[in-house]
Amino acid sequence: MMGKAHLIIGTGVSLSLLALTGAPVTVGAVAIAAVSSLLPDIDHPNSILVTRALPDRLLRILQSAMLLIAAALLFYAPVAQPWNSVLAAIAVVAMFLPEQALRKGAFVLIGLAVIVLGERYAPWNRMGGILLIVFSLAPHRGITHTIYALAAWTLLLYGLTSAHGPSIWLAGGLGYAAHLICDSLTKNGIRPLPPLKWKLRFGLMTTGKKSGRRVETIGIWITAILFAAVFGIRLLEYGGRLYVKLTS
Repeated sequence: MMGKAHLIIGTGVSLSLLALTGAPVTVGAVAIAAVSSLLPDIDHPNSILVTRALPDRLLRILQSAMLLIAAALLFYAPVAQPWNSVLAAIAVVAMFLPEQALRKGAFVLIGLAVIVLGERYAPWNRMGGILLIVFSLAPHRGITHTIYALAAWTLLLYGLTSAHGPSIWLAGGLGYAAHLICDSLTKNGIRPLPPLKWKLRFGLMTTGKKSGRRVETIGIWITAILFAAVFGIRLLEYGGRLYVKLTS
């Protein structure tokens, strides 16, 4: 399924289900639902999430600045050896990588920085850095399209945000799950429980083909109807309470 369809369906369905649980639909929940609906495709260098996070212009700027970044990491990074040397070496190597490999290398560098620097702010950041590295280096529709990745992402969000309510971790888990379900509609399907070879595959579409566009369109319309129904009912309920309050 194409990235735009994943974004619309994953975000719309996850927010609708979140609202049905009674959890508040906050700005943070909307943002994490959108990111999570695209996150499994972080293993593909040309996916929407990866190309928006690291556009071509930014890649060229990073490539030109890699020597300065390496020197800064080596001499000024607030971490002990050997981590500063490791980060500096990766920055130098990244100068000579092709575009797709450079995107993966940049995510690895960001993941290492999160592991090394982020733990002082929250222990869960180490898990986030490890997930970022593993997800970005994985083959397409590999580990990122599994129940294990869904559980790890949801658990990470729960550890970071559960003290502020269930909205963000629920939205993130639902958005990620929606992506996996959408990809199971394709002829290639997904392997949700490796090393088991069993595939979750319905074979209704091929991404980029006419059948794929048809299924995506149907999915978007179903999402729009669900979203309108759920939030339309909530709006009517809010209007009813407001009317009672004003007339009492």
